[in-house]
Amino acid sequence: MSDVKLVAASIVSFLKKQLDGGTLSADSRESVEVGVQCLETAFELAPADAARALDLLELVRARAAPAAAPAPAPPGEAERLKNEGNDLMKAERHREALERYSRAVELDPRNAVYFCNRAAAHFKLGEHEAAVADCAAALALQPDYGKAHGRLGLALTALERHREARQAYARAAQLEPDNESYRQNLRLADERLAARGERPPVDLGGLLQNPALLSMATEMLADPNMQNLISGLMSGAQAPAGGAAGVGAGAGAAGGMGALLEAGQALAQHMQAANPDLVEQLRRQVRPPGPAPPQ
Repeated sequence: MSDVKLVAASIVSFLKKQLDGGTLSADSRESVEVGVQCLETAFELAPADAARALDLLELVRARAAPAAAPAPAPPGEAERLKNEGNDLMKAERHREALERYSRAVELDPRNAVYFCNRAAAHFKLGEHEAAVADCAAALALQPDYGKAHGRLGLALTALERHREARQAYARAAQLEPDNESYRQNLRLADERLAARGERPPVDLGGLLQNPALLSMATEMLADPNMQNLISGLMSGAQAPAGGAAGVGAGAGAAGGMGALLEAGQALAQHMQAANPDLVEQLRRQVRPPGPAPPQ
């Protein structure tokens, strides 16, 4: 039976059920009976065709019924999918890994790790804009996620958005100061910016939040020698109480400047000895583009 004939047989079946129901008026029954005869003649319907007719009323009721809610995923299903994705990434089956991570994201869209892992799969597939979007989603959920900042830097570098990539690497290195990969990528980003004649931005906010810098500052302030130096600097900066301006005032100003320079030199020496890597990072942020000047 063709589809068209099946539809016609289903309509005839529906109309005959209405005739059997006894709910139609006499005039309506006559009209329906005429309609049935016309359809059977026009579509050459045989009695056997009625056995294959669809129940149109049930189909309409099923369509109008609310869809059943999907069954909840088993506990731990999203984590299982993430682990499968990790294994597929190791096997370099990146497209399959992407599919696992996407399903994990659907089950648990509040987990930053799933977005970050999917960003890695997108990156391996050359889908760098998608990788940037997933890293941004991960960081919206977990702003201090060092790995997401690092992967964001890689995706931005692939898009040649080196200034933004440098900011991502700097934040990753700040959050994980022992990660050599982040520091190396930060140096490479500085070199790319310098090659284009651009100075890397000075991230003062990031520096002030740098754990290594905060630790160094705490140690310096606890050092008695440094306390004495700062105390002397502060007392020397006080203007003399009274007296005429002249040679004496000039000598006092010169002394104050000398104390300031001495304090600055002592601070620099202390920082260089305590954490040379951090000092080099500070130099890179304030150094103008071009060849490095003599230190």
